[in-house]
Amino acid sequence: MSSQIELTSEILKRAAELADRLHLHNYRYYALDDPLVSDAEYDRLMRELQKLESGHPSLQNPNSPTQRVGADPLEAFGEFIHDPPMRSLENAVGEEEVREFEERASRYLAQTYDREIKNFEYIVEPKLDGSAVELVFKDGNFESGGTRGNGSQGEDITKNLQTIKDIPHRLKRSKDGLPPPRYLTVRGEVFLDLDGFGKLNHVREEAGEAPFANPRNAAAGTLRQLNPKITASRPLKICIYALGRVDGFEFKSQSHFLETLPEWGIPVSPDWHKCRSLEEAFERYANFIDGRDTSPFEMDGMVIKMDSFELQRDLGYTSRAPRWSIAYKFPPKQEHTVVEGIIVQVGRTGVLTPVAVLRPVRVGGVEVARATLHNQDEVNKKDVRIGDTVVIQRAGDVIPDVVAVVQDLRQPGARKYKIPRKCPVCATPSVRDEEEAAVRCPNPACGAVVRESLRHFASRGALDIEGLGEKIVNLLVDEGFVGEPADLFKLQERRDELIKIKGFKEKKVDNLLAALDEARRRPLPRFIFGLGIRHVGEHLAEVLAARFGSIEALARIDRETLIEIHEVGPRVAESIINYFGDERSRRVVDNLIDAGVAPEAPASPAEAGEGPFAGKMFVLTGTLAGRTRGAAKAAIEDLGGRVGGTVSKKTDIVVAGESPGSKLTKAEKLDIPVWDEDTFDRALLNKLIP
Repeated sequence: MSSQIELTSEILKRAAELADRLHLHNYRYYALDDPLVSDAEYDRLMRELQKLESGHPSLQNPNSPTQRVGADPLEAFGEFIHDPPMRSLENAVGEEEVREFEERASRYLAQTYDREIKNFEYIVEPKLDGSAVELVFKDGNFESGGTRGNGSQGEDITKNLQTIKDIPHRLKRSKDGLPPPRYLTVRGEVFLDLDGFGKLNHVREEAGEAPFANPRNAAAGTLRQLNPKITASRPLKICIYALGRVDGFEFKSQSHFLETLPEWGIPVSPDWHKCRSLEEAFERYANFIDGRDTSPFEMDGMVIKMDSFELQRDLGYTSRAPRWSIAYKFPPKQEHTVVEGIIVQVGRTGVLTPVAVLRPVRVGGVEVARATLHNQDEVNKKDVRIGDTVVIQRAGDVIPDVVAVVQDLRQPGARKYKIPRKCPVCATPSVRDEEEAAVRCPNPACGAVVRESLRHFASRGALDIEGLGEKIVNLLVDEGFVGEPADLFKLQERRDELIKIKGFKEKKVDNLLAALDEARRRPLPRFIFGLGIRHVGEHLAEVLAARFGSIEALARIDRETLIEIHEVGPRVAESIINYFGDERSRRVVDNLIDAGVAPEAPASPAEAGEGPFAGKMFVLTGTLAGRTRGAAKAAIEDLGGRVGGTVSKKTDIVVAGESPGSKLTKAEKLDIPVWDEDTFDRALLNKLIP
């Protein structure tokens, strides 16, 4: 009997929900430099999705967050192609998971190459918390550089990188007088040390600007400035930790690489060490932990790499990460402080979220004054009360979390906290969902709900309206210009009034109006996501748009038809039906259409005979490490290609995984192009034939 668990609608729904959340978190972290959750929470979500996909291979697809790295680049910079791709690392949160990493590598070498290696040699390096980049040197000169982006392509930030003093414009000769290689690409981390970060925030505060939340955000934001002079004014540093490509030189190992680069003038990771076993690596990990609080820079773990480049080549990669390296993460930083108050924030769906107002305390070099309490159930579980001394942690340098209450220090008379029975913004009685922990304000006209809904509607994942941030939304609502999304598209009629508002100069108004006009014809999936329907994330919005083709068709759909869709469970279907059945929600949609918003329906490349793979016949052979055969077939068909079962003269491309069969031999005889899995991954990510 198969050990595979039955694929139920609840599992499908949970997988889709996890994919949506991870896609959002990838976008916020990699593209906007504004993470919403801690690294620990992100890792937990990723592990849950990986476990579901492992137990149900039919869930795997090339667009899953488990198969992708980062987020697509924004359009403010030119495109930068990574060859080979810049993959991320798998994470380990304990010694057991690191040992499992070594065991997997041993099994892979034994099964694939019939090689048995009992003791690996490792290089360990601190995992700096900054922004990953690639540098390109040609004939010894720094030529270009880019962000990691989605792993295959990032943003060209050459001019900004040229302002970083650590990056040599011209490489030096080595100690023995030999010139640097003809062509060299290296990967590393751009970061701010804590001293530079403190000075930068001091300058910003003196200028009346908001300080950066942490060094990582500051480094990433600085790299993506459109004005290189701003980048040059900030004390960015860089450390190189990986080789991309090299011509005219041969590195034998990671230690050889790290020893050689400084001779050419390229800075490498500080405090790296060679370890002859995992036991030695664990000792170095303990040393890194001990020195964490006194380190001059932020680090969130230790990277473990097999030293031998020959072993690295043999082990290769999965679709997402190398098999020869892993990031051993540090435990979250914790401190004690006092809860001075508890406030309630209201989100776009009306959820009331309790937030602890803390006596300011520095955690890992960053001042923390607030921490989320999530919901009433969490408040009850941890029994957090005003006046309590609590343990807080910053896991990943985002919104801190209350870990526990120090009960021995509780003040006499401290009262249990309850979320108010009325919305703190509009005073409407709050309600609790029967199946959720959330308490909500049910009033769709609540000022907080309106503001947050408008911000969501204008966000990058939705209509992406440039210039319509939190401050502008609040201003437009407070001044009575906007009460629902459709009002945004009527602002052109009130241009003269807008110009009279303090801080709203003519150019700023015209830029906003131009951005609004451009947003009228966004793709249908963005429009659906922007409506803010509960449980409908970016991925599900794409599924619904592809299935129904128009907002009118989606609005007329019945529950039974919705449930037929794999990604839609009963609760999600009910949420969609309730949204379009609500008179106010329908009026919001109708008013948008009346205001000239015309979402563009998605075209199916396969049905239209279009797409980058159009007219190409593929054949798959061997085992693909990153996806199932069905997922690979679906990915090819989504880009307009076709998949056959046998190799013939009509075959255009053969994709060969591990242990390919006779199809590969026949393809070679017929001189048919053969792609390995890396080439296939790049073609899918770039949506082009390499």
